[in-house]
Parts: sequence; structure tokens; C-alpha cells
Amino acid sequence: MVTSDGDIVLPAITIPSNATDVTISQYGMVTAKIPGQATAAQLGTIQLATFANPGGLSSIGGNLLQQTDSSGNPITDVPGGPSGIGTLQQGYLENSNVDVVAEFVQMILAQRAYESNSKVVHVADDMYQQINGMIR
Repeated sequence: MVTSDGDIVLPAITIPSNATDVTISQYGMVTAKIPGQATAAQLGTIQLATFANPGGLSSIGGNLLQQTDSSGNPITDVPGGPSGIGTLQQGYLENSNVDVVAEFVQMILAQRAYESNSKVVHVADDMYQQINGMIR
């Protein structure tokens, strides 16, 4: 969600320039190792948001969505919280929900069906031309 100020994460989490090993737990806790400190410093917590009508969100580009009147107000919670919004996984890529092989097979089948239908239309056109030639 993008705020009117353009912020993407609220509350804002500031990572010091000398921080190393920034990690985000599945529950949204952001920690980093700071030189001179024995333990990792907690920098903040990421919250997740959901909406009563997610279809009402307005796309503003760059995979960002903005709240609208039809989407309703955000329902926020920490990842893994009681609302069941979800959890976070650092270092993972989201898999595509498209089976590429099945889509290629469907595309080839559609192409073959188009070719077959095109040939039927061409043959029917030739037959009509011959019939019109006989009538004259």
C-alpha cells in the first residue's frame, strides 16, 4: 500500500548505512548486525495489510496498489498474527501460477484448430466458386 506521502512501509524502517546481515523473520521482525554490537539490533516490524474488497484497489504501476473507497480501509496485522493474513519468507521468489508446458500445448492445439478451420473455409469457398461457375 502506498500512502499519500509515497511511503510504502508504515511505520518506516530505517536501516543504518553500516548495518550488515539484514534479516526479516517470518513474523516481520527486521534485524541487522551493527558493528560494535554483540547482538543483532531490532530495527522494526513489517505489518501486512488486507482489504475487505481487494478488487477495489487502484493499481498505480510498479506492482503497487492504492486504497480506494470501494476497497475499504486496510486491515493490518503482523505476519503470523491471529487474523491469518500470512507470513513472510526472506530470500524466496514467488512461483508463477502458470504451467508453461500446458500453456504451450494449448497454444499448439489452438493453432492446429485454426489451420484446420482455415482449410475447411478454403475448400468450401472453392466449392462455391465451382457451383457458381456451373450456373453461368
